[in-house]
Amino acid sequence: MNHRTPFACFARFARSALAVGLALAFGAALAAKSGSVPSGGGGSGGGGSGATSAADPEVAGELMVKLRTTQALQPLLAKYSLTLMSQFGARPIYRLKTLAGVRVKDVVGALSVETDVMIAEANAQQRSPEARKNVAWVIGTASAYVAQWAPQAMRLPEAQQMSTGAGVRVAVLDTGVDRSHPALAGRLLPGRDFVDGDWDASEGGSPASASYGHGTHVAGLVALAAPGAQIVPVRVLDAEGVGNAWALAEALLWAIDPDGNPATDDGAQVVNISLGSLNRTRIMDSIALIASCGVAISDDPIADRSDPGYRGDETRCRNVPGAVVVAAAGNDGSDTVKEYPAAEGAYGLMAVAATTPAGRIAGFSNDGNWIDLAAPGEGLTSTFPGGGYATWSGTSMAAPLVAGTAALIRAADPGRPAKDVVQRMKRATAALCNGDLVQLDADAAVSDSRNAAPLVCR
Repeated sequence: MNHRTPFACFARFARSALAVGLALAFGAALAAKSGSVPSGGGGSGGGGSGATSAADPEVAGELMVKLRTTQALQPLLAKYSLTLMSQFGARPIYRLKTLAGVRVKDVVGALSVETDVMIAEANAQQRSPEARKNVAWVIGTASAYVAQWAPQAMRLPEAQQMSTGAGVRVAVLDTGVDRSHPALAGRLLPGRDFVDGDWDASEGGSPASASYGHGTHVAGLVALAAPGAQIVPVRVLDAEGVGNAWALAEALLWAIDPDGNPATDDGAQVVNISLGSLNRTRIMDSIALIASCGVAISDDPIADRSDPGYRGDETRCRNVPGAVVVAAAGNDGSDTVKEYPAAEGAYGLMAVAATTPAGRIAGFSNDGNWIDLAAPGEGLTSTFPGGGYATWSGTSMAAPLVAGTAALIRAADPGRPAKDVVQRMKRATAALCNGDLVQLDADAAVSDSRNAAPLVCR
């Protein structure tokens, strides 16, 4: 059931009052369109993080909208000369294309005050943190994968005595996975590729590519933390580590309901997202809330699900407790820079920083107060395409260890809502040796104990 927010009526009145003037201005812009008008994306889009020098590039000529109802689409397409590119199932959430020569920034500005438009924003690029900061990998070994510092630091061996993650599906939204890797044999379910638009979620590119092997490395760390879990590879980034917000959101919705039937329990119970953007995307907020079965709120731009197109989500959430979404916090080495979707603060989502063997926050890791917790992320060895192993550092490596721990909890306590799993992990933490963040203790999380072991500071 949707709940109405106190300011909803006022907000709708204000939007209606402004819409007339901005629509007229936008119409004038269309009429005067010429070669002097720059093409492609403009600013950060409605409700975004604001246009800054640090913002990620936008996909030229594309925007995303969440409407109040599906009936509102056609009038808006005609009014603003937009083309429909795709839709999220039956939901009133759309990917649109502008006319050539019309700035996305101008269209977003006009749409954002239309009564029937709840969210309007540009389609921004998404990248792996390691691609953004060009963090290189080095050759690793199978023995280093098995015997490395991270599991002991998180007390994963003790946690795995209680649960292996058996029966839990973990979706890895990344560059794809090497399906033939021996260490992943028997652990991979069929996946999907949202880059090339097919059903082959294998790694692409070559070792010369910026993020080649990233998804395989992440999947290996999920398997290390939750050896009994099954992994669903979902390709949303190319070999250079670049994707876009729409593809990420579309992949997240597919991962939680692959067969499109909300009555069947075939979706991922945990989702790992070791990528992001410096641009906030409210569409992604809304999708993450749907994935984790958060509460619907009428007239709230992010939480409204009053259109009949959301009925499938209601059915799914009656049958399953919602997915835990784990996201890497980014490698900017900053306490002010935020990476999204990790920084969305959405229901059922965790933002993860990276730590060192010395029990300290890694120098490359973001560490702002918006981050939920940390996990080992420096010098981790994992699977790599071609049956090999590589050692890599980054918050991308920390996130799958947390996702794997969430899978251990989900296997031990399958009916627990996503938000409760997040809170359970946040309680099962130990203070780091520097800063204000805390590190996850898998043993305490799986046993639902607050008795996390203190870290040994060096």
